[in-house]
Amino acid sequence: MQSLDTAQIDTGLRLIAIGQLALIALVVWRSGASLPLRRITALLLVSVIGYLINSGPAFPELPPVIRLGVVLASNLAALFLWLFAHALFDRAPDRRIAVAAAVVIVASVFVFVLRSWTAALIPFADLAGHAVSALLAIHAVVIALTERDDDLVEARRRFRLAFVLIVAGLAMFVLASEAWFGFGYEPVWMLAAQSLLIAAAVLVIGTAMLTADPALLAPPRAPGVLPPADDWSPAERVLHRKLEAAMKDRVWLEPGLTITALSARLDVPEHRLRALINRRLGHRNFSAFLNGHRIAEAKAVLADPARVDLPVLTIAMDLGYGSLAPFNRAFREAVGQTPTEFRRTAFAVPEKP
Repeated sequence: MQSLDTAQIDTGLRLIAIGQLALIALVVWRSGASLPLRRITALLLVSVIGYLINSGPAFPELPPVIRLGVVLASNLAALFLWLFAHALFDRAPDRRIAVAAAVVIVASVFVFVLRSWTAALIPFADLAGHAVSALLAIHAVVIALTERDDDLVEARRRFRLAFVLIVAGLAMFVLASEAWFGFGYEPVWMLAAQSLLIAAAVLVIGTAMLTADPALLAPPRAPGVLPPADDWSPAERVLHRKLEAAMKDRVWLEPGLTITALSARLDVPEHRLRALINRRLGHRNFSAFLNGHRIAEAKAVLADPARVDLPVLTIAMDLGYGSLAPFNRAFREAVGQTPTEFRRTAFAVPEKP
């Protein structure tokens, strides 16, 4: 009787969490967030719903086609979480990683679906699927945690901490319990504990996302488009002049420059400088603000005939980048080409009519 009561509690918690997830998905979809963020948020929430159904006691009663869809959605939750972290925190995901992870996860699902022919591969598929999911969840947490100082949106900086604590703990707990007991073999009390944690996590993160809108979800304003002058306070005008003077002195060439170091140089509180660059200048990350100056200079150098033989690595180091990889990534995101491709295009011989 006790097991039956626990199962009923588990089912109730799952229904509560599914209702919360559906409501959050609807509100976010109708919000002012960018279309990519709305899409990946919906996919993430649907995948969590899939997990709640997949691991629930009523799951075996589903028709085979629906069952397969639920399993796929459930197993892709970690990938959608990884893509959600990139979209929310203004990062461009590596498509090669996304495709490779999707292939491994989907392949592991079909190994179980076709287990009458692939029984020998099931242990390897289980290990590969869980390993990829764990790595994706860990990387999503790393993104949220390590780039917090670079984030200029205060609501999003606070959300990062909740994201790290809740998502990391929940993902690791679910993956560890499945690895220890085996998926589908967890005791009823473990399933109920998972449902309780998921319902609590959905409530906390959902509340944070909805109350922080539009600061958290709104798409970034185009950098360089300044608000009307009448909206600026005297303190903001003074700080903006000091910042412009520092930029004219090419302070952005300093390797490893952080907003903390820049605020100390300008002798202003860090939170005021963050607010100015974000709310008035339209940048959501400090690195994006610096890259605006660095990439403009890089384009001038790459198109300069007098410096055509200057190695791209030297240009990157001179502009304050610690290595070539972040320079190439920032340049491609801003220009749509690699520095080498941009230089080749700049010096291309025009075609004769």
